[in-house]
Amino acid sequence: MNRLWGSGGAYQAWADHLERWARGEQPAPGQLPALAPADFSAETWQRLAARLTAALSAGLQTWADALTAAVSADNDDEFAVGRALAQARHGLRGIRALAGHPGLPGDMRARLIQLVDGQVAKAQQDLERMVRRDAAAATDPHRIEARLRTLRDNSLTAVLAEDAGRQPDAAGWDYDPAAPPRRRVVRP
Repeated sequence: MNRLWGSGGAYQAWADHLERWARGEQPAPGQLPALAPADFSAETWQRLAARLTAALSAGLQTWADALTAAVSADNDDEFAVGRALAQARHGLRGIRALAGHPGLPGDMRARLIQLVDGQVAKAQQDLERMVRRDAAAATDPHRIEARLRTLRDNSLTAVLAEDAGRQPDAAGWDYDPAAPPRRRVVRP
């Protein structure tokens, strides 16, 4: 059942990693051991699952607060709002990476990714709902349409497509700078 090591074993490695990750640090996830429920007592496994869920919740809350602040700060600049959404997608990759860590059992990974993806979809819907709600008080309907277009063109849910092997619908700022340059064809 519960293996004891001088270092605290797999439980302690994950607990330390989760605490550091929840504080905003970026510990190396490759060094985490694989977890199996059979290696722990039921109570210990529940504590570890609770720690993992709490860390993901803290990460999602920090992410949502940063997104809200960035969008609010640049409320009149569509380019800046689009950039904030692109940066928010980048932040989501780290959260989804923790939820889908290969050291976690498959069923737990699936549940955690589903939890995170549900929050991402809700955040996208909430942003669009806020714009529609503000449309009633707006004097310029073009501004509302521009904001909705910005939200859709820079959708937070594009990050969900990445795991499915598809490329996100990026508007040019989500690219791999290390990728080989594409061949340019110049016609006379």
